[in-house]
Amino acid sequence: MQTLIGQIDKIIYENGGFFIALLRSGEKISAHYYESDVAHLVGAAVTLKGNWEEHRQYGRSFKAESLLVNQHELFFFLNRVVKGFTKKLTAELIERYSTEGLIDILDNDCQRLMEIKGMSAKRLAKLSSGWKQFRSMRLLGEYLAPYGVTPSLLRLIAEAMKNVGDPIEAIRSNPYGLMRINGIGFKKADEIARNMGIIPDDPRRIQSAMEYTLGEHCEQEGNSCIERNTLYDKLDMLLELGDHDRYNEALEDRVREGNIIRLRSGKLSPTRIYEAETFLLEQFEKRGKISHPPLCDTLETFLKEHTLNLGEQQYEALRLINGGAGLILLVGYAGTGKSTTAKALLDLLATRHDPNFIMTCALSGIASQRIRERSGYQSSTIQSLLVRFESHDTMPYQVILIDEASMINSALFARLMAKIDPDATVIIVGDDAQLPPIGAGNPLSDAIALNLAPTVMLTQIYRQRDDQAIALIANDVRRGIIPSYKEPYDDFAFIPIDIPNRHALKNSLNADAFSEAVQMHAQNILAKIAEVTLEHLGESREKLHSKQIREYLSAFQVLSPMRANTLGVDNLNTVLQDYFNPNPKKKITTRRGELRLMDKVVHVKNENILSYTPEEFKEGSEPSERRIFNGMCGLVFRIDDEEELAYVYYPNEELIVQYKFEGIGELLNLSYALSIHKVQGMEYERVVIVMSFSHHIMLNTKLLYTALTRAKRHCILIGESGAFESACRRLEHTKRSTVIQELSKG
Repeated sequence: MQTLIGQIDKIIYENGGFFIALLRSGEKISAHYYESDVAHLVGAAVTLKGNWEEHRQYGRSFKAESLLVNQHELFFFLNRVVKGFTKKLTAELIERYSTEGLIDILDNDCQRLMEIKGMSAKRLAKLSSGWKQFRSMRLLGEYLAPYGVTPSLLRLIAEAMKNVGDPIEAIRSNPYGLMRINGIGFKKADEIARNMGIIPDDPRRIQSAMEYTLGEHCEQEGNSCIERNTLYDKLDMLLELGDHDRYNEALEDRVREGNIIRLRSGKLSPTRIYEAETFLLEQFEKRGKISHPPLCDTLETFLKEHTLNLGEQQYEALRLINGGAGLILLVGYAGTGKSTTAKALLDLLATRHDPNFIMTCALSGIASQRIRERSGYQSSTIQSLLVRFESHDTMPYQVILIDEASMINSALFARLMAKIDPDATVIIVGDDAQLPPIGAGNPLSDAIALNLAPTVMLTQIYRQRDDQAIALIANDVRRGIIPSYKEPYDDFAFIPIDIPNRHALKNSLNADAFSEAVQMHAQNILAKIAEVTLEHLGESREKLHSKQIREYLSAFQVLSPMRANTLGVDNLNTVLQDYFNPNPKKKITTRRGELRLMDKVVHVKNENILSYTPEEFKEGSEPSERRIFNGMCGLVFRIDDEEELAYVYYPNEELIVQYKFEGIGELLNLSYALSIHKVQGMEYERVVIVMSFSHHIMLNTKLLYTALTRAKRHCILIGESGAFESACRRLEHTKRSTVIQELSKG
């Protein structure tokens, strides 16, 4: 191994901590740097150990196995990593306290630095947290680098284990504990463990793989239980052992320890999901049998006083609640009057209960806002309610209405039901024709199918005018009927961009030529989407200019079934960003692209992040750590380059969230285009839906029905007629294997 000493002049390439650079002396080097941003190395003198090699793109370069900054560690940290510490100030600090003394202060008594002139509490907090990260990253990096841990992965591990007393010892004793870190999973933890010397049939490896496989099957495929043979087949694919005796031993250990539940049928379920669905089954059956005293003598009087003209199905829901039902399921398709019926039910219950003790809730902020506007009663997101009453046994409400219940998976549904007072009246509103929940279970559909509680099905469609067709078209799609989608309507339009004689063309061209034709066709669809966007851009911008942020975010939305390819969400966002936000005053460059000031964005990971209420932000209060949830949509309204912070306003949740530049690309995506799965429970004034055979694998009635019903005022489909008709024919009946179903078999 050779040694090279030099001063870094320019970073040529960087990705996740790996970089290629040019030294002042002219040599090219490649290395990894863990402790802070690679950019901090520019101008620094370094000692590299490694070997010369011939790089196919960059020519002769020095591939470093190790890199040491030839500068006082403390001086380098203060002067380069923490902004605002000049060379002069850094030298003064070291001279005043000595190197060892300053390190001791940074490690144990940072408050002492407040005696330095110009030091503020905010600056000190940044200094303290930066130093801890710098030191821990170096130690972790030295330990994990030999096992193939990349700098970006190292940062993820360091952040997740920042409160662990001795993270190195924790990893050494069981590297599979890393799989519990969001973003790592079993495969990456296994790669690290194998590099550390864990043998293929180590019990820790098999047990961790079993736990991972069962949990992944449930969360990704939506089931809450699995056949043993199916589990073992998946383990074979993951571990390549084929040793079912070892699997049996691991399974018995997991069952004995209580991590896995074996059902009477022999199916297996993760304990937390089993407990959630057992609890839900008990709650549905128990609350469904509750009978409260009648609310009024005659419903006709109530209807007359509230000038309500309800259909027979809607009336049935009022009759059940008036008769004292403790729980009802109100299930309705698009345009069947769910909101009207829900408001009537709440008004009826308000004849006995104080409106302050009536609460409506939904999974998404926009759905919560919508039910508040339409019903007139207070509303909240489910997650906010759970956080607000975390320390209480139950919530104080006498009436709870849960909207968009088809979106709620078993674990979350159970957490919510556990907080509802046993004597409260519960109204569960949903549409089981939509996509099933993200995550394990399908509680609303199970409750309907198994008749676990009194249920009212709303099927009659109400519309105000003959030229309004969204609800009719959506309901035809739901039933697998190709609707009259080419007719002119006030609220619906299909813009066909077809490949003439597609089938014949495919047969007449070779694979490459046909692929090129398909790609050109995708560009034509993309051009039409851009054209439609331009037509409606002014309307959106007016809302933004008048600071109607909520209305701006919901004015115009492009939907696509998938993320990848020309017509996928990622590329659409890149294109649409240049229409909606072409000349930003500020921007942040991430590995996924740019985030610009005034961009529409969506938060993509459940994460605890510092945030403010709008009032706290205006008053300059300190932020509080809150749970920020996947799917929240907002606006980047401030970028602070000096502090390296961006601020996003989420109007539906009434929160302002603070993001560090580092890692922001992992938490935020652009939201000019969104996947159909991502917009469950949302509603937009105008929706554009992409229709292409390139998304064929995803196209079915549930997906299309969900997309169509996101449009409030106008729905525009752009693309291939054949793809639309194919989706209409693919009846999707969600079949999930659930604990509720298994327990209900008796």
